[in-house]
Formats: sequence, structure tokens, C-alpha cells
Amino acid sequence: MEPYSRTAQYHETDQMGIVHHANYVKWMEEARVAFMAATGFGYETIEAQGVVVPVIGIEVTYKKPVRFAERFEVVVRVKRYNGKILELGYTIRNCTQDTLCTVASSKHCFLQDGGMIPLGSVMPELDAFLRLEASKAGADR
Repeated sequence: MEPYSRTAQYHETDQMGIVHHANYVKWMEEARVAFMAATGFGYETIEAQGVVVPVIGIEVTYKKPVRFAERFEVVVRVKRYNGKILELGYTIRNCTQDTLCTVASSKHCFLQDGGMIPLGSVMPELDAFLRLEASKAGADR
């Protein structure tokens, strides 16, 4: 998949022109939505099946800041997937400075009618895709 990329906006920064830490999590979500759409299983497709995909955990390590007007990219990959829990990994690189800025992960589950479900019971094609991507990463299935 192509990395998600864009430019840091003025409203995302503090008075020193450094991007506020909370915006990195927003960028992860933007990249996750783009990643899922690129797979052919966008959130609108998943939600049309009555499935929601909440965030149940997030971890972010900040290494270098992104500043106003700098270009950055977010690479998303499947780290782990066991049919019920999906963990995605993210790296955020500052393209302008050519530096690694952030390493992060998010965990998600799949809910239908308020209860956790094995995704394969509702969307076997997406389940198969996520299992394949997890196996490429050498992750748990």
C-alpha cells in the first residue's frame, strides 16, 4: 500500500510551529481510513454489514517533531490479527527532513449489535486479507 501523505497545517501546531502531539493520533486515523479503503474494505463497506471497529488501545512513541508546512507520510501495516483483535502499526516520517518522527500502534475489535464478533463470521474476505497481511509481518494469526 502507498503511504498516506500530506502537509502539516498551521492549525495543528503550537506557537512555536511544532505539531501538537494529539494530531499524530488523528493522522493515524486518517491513514487507517485510507489504508482500509485501499484494500477494498473501507469503513463504509464494513459498517454497511452492521460492524463497527472501535479503537481499544493505542500506543505512540514520539521521536522527532513535525513542524508547520512540512510534508510527512504515514505507513500503516497489519502487526497482529487473530480474527477478533486487529493491531495496526504506524510509522510517521517527516519527508521534508527525511527523519523518523513517530512509531505507533492501535488495537481494534469488531462489534456487531453491541457484542464482539469474529470478523470471519460476517466478512470472510476481509478476515482472509487481514490474516494474510499479518502472516507477511510474521505476526500472530
